[in-house]
Amino acid sequence: MVNLLTGPKGSGKTQQMIELANKAVKDCNGNAVFIKKSHRDTYSLSFNIRAICMDDYTTITNTDAYIGFLYGMISGNSDIECIFIDGILKHADISLQNIPSFIESLKKISQEHKIDFYVSVSAKNDDLSNINMDGCKILN
Repeated sequence: MVNLLTGPKGSGKTQQMIELANKAVKDCNGNAVFIKKSHRDTYSLSFNIRAICMDDYTTITNTDAYIGFLYGMISGNSDIECIFIDGILKHADISLQNIPSFIESLKKISQEHKIDFYVSVSAKNDDLSNINMDGCKILN
C-alpha cells in the first residue's frame, strides 16, 4: 500500500510523518526507514527507525536512480516493513508531472516485497488527480 499525506508547504506534514513512523515502529515486527531531504528534524524519530538523508546521496538525481536506491535498500534488508518518504517533491527530479509513474513504481515495490510506503507531498489532492489510486490511500 502507498499512503499519501498531502497538503501545502508548512501544513505540518513532516511532524505527522514522524508521528506515523514512531507509531509504526512500535507496531511492526520488521524495520522502518524514514527518508528525507536533509538532516533537519531527525532527532524526533525513534532510535529504532533508520533515518536516511538524501543530501548524503547527491548522485541520485532522477527517478530511476531513486527507485534503484529503494531496491538496493530492500535487497540489503529484507526485514523492512515500511518506508516513509518525507517531502518527495524535494527529492531527485520528482515533480507533480512525473509523480504518477513514481507512485506506480512504489506500488509495484510494495506488492513485490510487502512493504507499506508513506509519502508526503506538498500539493493539494486535486493536484494529484492524475495518479491511479488503486493501491493508494490518502491519509488526510
